[in-house]
This record gives sequence, structure tokens and C-alpha cells, in this order.
Amino acid sequence: MEKELIINSTPTEVEIALMEDSKLVELHYQKTNNNFTVGDIFVGKIKRLMPGLNAAFVDIGHPKDAFLHYTDLGPKLRSLLKFTAGAMSGSIQNHLLDRFEIEPDIIKTGKVDQVFNKKVPILVQVLKEPISTKGPRLSCELTLPGRYLVLTPFSNIIAVSKKIANAEERKRLHVLVESIRPKNFGVIVRTAAEGKKVADLNEEIQSIVSKWEDIFSQLTTAKPPAKLLSELDKTSSILRDLLSDSFNKIVVNDKQMYANVKNYLASIAPDQVRIVNMHKGNRPIFDSFGVTKQIKASFGKTATMNSGAYIVIEHTEAMHVIDVNSGHKIGSTSQDDAVLKVNLEAAEEIARQLRLRDIGGIILIDFIDMKKPEHKRELLKEMRQYMKKDRAQHTILPLSKFGLMQITRQRVRPEIKINTSEVCPTCNGTGKINASVLIVDEIERDYNFIIQSRPKSKIKLYVHPYVEAYLKKGWLKSIQMQWYRKYFRWLQIVPSADYHLTKYQFFDENDDEIRLN
Repeated sequence: MEKELIINSTPTEVEIALMEDSKLVELHYQKTNNNFTVGDIFVGKIKRLMPGLNAAFVDIGHPKDAFLHYTDLGPKLRSLLKFTAGAMSGSIQNHLLDRFEIEPDIIKTGKVDQVFNKKVPILVQVLKEPISTKGPRLSCELTLPGRYLVLTPFSNIIAVSKKIANAEERKRLHVLVESIRPKNFGVIVRTAAEGKKVADLNEEIQSIVSKWEDIFSQLTTAKPPAKLLSELDKTSSILRDLLSDSFNKIVVNDKQMYANVKNYLASIAPDQVRIVNMHKGNRPIFDSFGVTKQIKASFGKTATMNSGAYIVIEHTEAMHVIDVNSGHKIGSTSQDDAVLKVNLEAAEEIARQLRLRDIGGIILIDFIDMKKPEHKRELLKEMRQYMKKDRAQHTILPLSKFGLMQITRQRVRPEIKINTSEVCPTCNGTGKINASVLIVDEIERDYNFIIQSRPKSKIKLYVHPYVEAYLKKGWLKSIQMQWYRKYFRWLQIVPSADYHLTKYQFFDENDDEIRLN
């Protein structure tokens, strides 16, 4: 499988598209002023305890207090509180835990008001971003991730990813990590560590421990609420978690982002720096790689598949409901086989849609009814296979007697919702338009004005692809050439699928819009 990462960087946000075999499977957005990312570590202060909810609300600097449930405290809470208090008071002067005495675990069935009081400062990590009216959700089980390993302070447990199937390799990694891990730091061995040498893993452990040292040094002078560790930006965290030998291209449209990605890859995978490319060309990067078209086709209430069958996705307050429809495409000699084929195609598309839209919570799927038990088992097996690529934790239940499949999927950020409907290209929503045959005259009138006001500027015209084709039709006899002979200035015409039929804009050589009003 070929994987491509297409990165569109603008002054206000970064858009990242993950393509698998040229098909869009994940879409990520990050605003440049976003202060809360999953994985960030804060020292917060407890605002109020809620024994009825068995939870606490913690001030970490967000407009809404963050939510910390007892089940997210982790068994090592007492050790965490002791370390936090010791670092802030100065009684603990070393970030390493080799001389730190681990406190007894808290009980799983305890109450929040039994383990800490209202005023205590506490180290927390963002578990979920703010969603809708809710503030961030927090955890006290701190994790410090790297590409191959994840360190967990105040623990001595070593866990190896279940995706590493080879028993000998699992044992090798367990023994190897046990020999190099710092005392009182647990380690989770990630799938990417398979086959790696001790030098690679030891180097990463030292790098992660240095992050823990930064947290400790800031904690000694911090006044809650304060951020102590920022998770990597979205681009770097995706590269860290997803980068593998199957990646064959990373394309970026911004010079600064291009340099950042190359530098980051040089630090984690020097042999793959060569796959990073700078986007060249006048067309927007998402248009060039077909991302815009796939976004338009994939979002919305209905998603149509190649066979003509389609799925309908509805969002309710409690869950997402997906209905599978065959359309008019069932024409096989065996109706049972035809229904299975449509259901399998729908299962693959649903798995892609869950990743693409980052749909979480309870998902209920109404597949087309199947009579044969072996077909139902095959559908379940294939659905689980399609969902293997999904990084979010999920559970898939067999079809019920009503033909419904239930899926629960982890949600750590708001669902991506993109409105794919467009303003009417002729009336702009007003119900009235200027005569469309006059569009060329309007463009020429504005072009003439710009030439007079900017006699030396190189000018670009962005229009809908249909208008671009019309203006260039006939080459030597085209309207573009007529304007060149008339004004002795070459006008570069650039098509953009984001423009409706009668929209056009002029830009200068610096790609700044030339405003005419």
C-alpha cells in the first residue's frame, strides 16, 4: 500500500490529508493559535470536587474547567501528587526517579474526595480536546510518547504492542527494554520498534527522559495553571505515529513547513528525508492531488460508492446511524451474493468514513438484510479487517438478529464536519443574477483598470475551470490571446475548483489579491 501525506499550510491553519492508494482516509486540521492538544501536560489546580460524579474540575487555563474523573486518576496518583508537591516545594531536586519511593496504589473503587483536597496542585495530561460545550478531559496517568516507545512515570511495567505478532521478537524487545529503562519508569513498546536495535531504543529513551527533565525544571517555578509540555504540532505527531516504509511521498506547499518536516524526519528517520517534496505549480496543493474533489465527494449526508450503492450517515445526540442502500445496482443471478457484495463494499467505505470524519461514540449500521449465517460472519470478519488501519480504539459487535452492527469508537477531538453544499453559482443566494454572458466583459473591464493602476505588475486571474477553458479556447484566436494583442500584457489564467462559475479574482506576483473596491 502506498501512503502519501499532503500538507496545506496557511497563515492561520495547517490542513493535513493522508492518502492510501490515492484515496483520502484521514483529514486533520490544526489552527496556529490552538492551545489545547491531546497529549499536552499541565500543572493545574482543582477548582471543585464533585463527589456525586466522582470527579473533579481542574483549572488548566481553558475558559471551561477541565474534567477529571476518578477512573482517569490512575493507580499511581499518590506518587504523582508526592512528586508534584516535592518539586514545587524544592524537597525533590532530581527529575530521575531512581531514589524516589513509590507510594501505594489507590483503590479502583475509591472516591475522589478521599484522595485529594480542593487546593492541591496536580500534574495532568489532556486526554480529549474540548468538544462542543465541554472542556478538555484530563488524565493523571502521564505518558511521554516517542516513535518506538512510550514512557510512563511512577511505574515498572513493560508492555509490548499486541500488533507485534512474533513471540520471539516480543520477548527480545521485553528483555532489551528491561535492561535500558530508567528505574521507576514503565515502558510501552510500540509497533514501530519491531526489529530495532538497542542503540535506537536507548537513544529514544534518553530523548524522552530529557522531556521529563524539562517538565521537572518548569514545575519547580510554575504557578498553576501552567503548560509544562506541548505535544508535537499535528504534522510532526502524525509523522511520529504513522511514518513507515510504506510512505512514499510527503508534499508540502510552504517553505517553512517544508524545512520543519525535513528537519524532524532527519531526527527520527534520516533515510526517509528524500520523500519530502516541495509543491510546485500554480494550482492549490489540494486541487493538484485530488484532495478537494474527494472532500466534496466524501462529506455530506450521503456517500456514493463505485458500484452505485450508497450509504446515508445521520447524526443524533446519542449516536451516529448509518444506512446501507443498494441503489438500483443489484443485478446478479444470485441475490444473496449480490447483497453480500454491496455490504462488503459498504463496510470498506464505512471504515474509511469513520477515520476520515473522526466519528466517535456509538455507531449503528443498518446493512442490507442477509439470510445466510456464513455471509454474516464474513461481513463481520471483513469489517474488522478494514478497521485494523484505524488508530482509534474501537469495538465491533456481530450483527444482531435485526441485521444491525454496533461499533464503539474512541473520540478524542470534535468530529470533522464539512459543509459540501455550495452557494448557488448564479445568484449567490439572492435569487437574482447579472447576465452570465457578460462575465467576460466584466473580467476585461477589471483587467483594463488593473493594468492602468499597476503598469508593471505580473497579474494572475483565478476562475472556475469552465471559464478558464472558455478564455483559452482556440489558442491563437482565444480571448486570452486577444487581450494580449490588445493590451501588450500577458494574463496568466489559473483554474480553481473552489470558485463558482461566475466568481473571479485577480492576484499579483506575490499571490496577494488585487482588490477592486
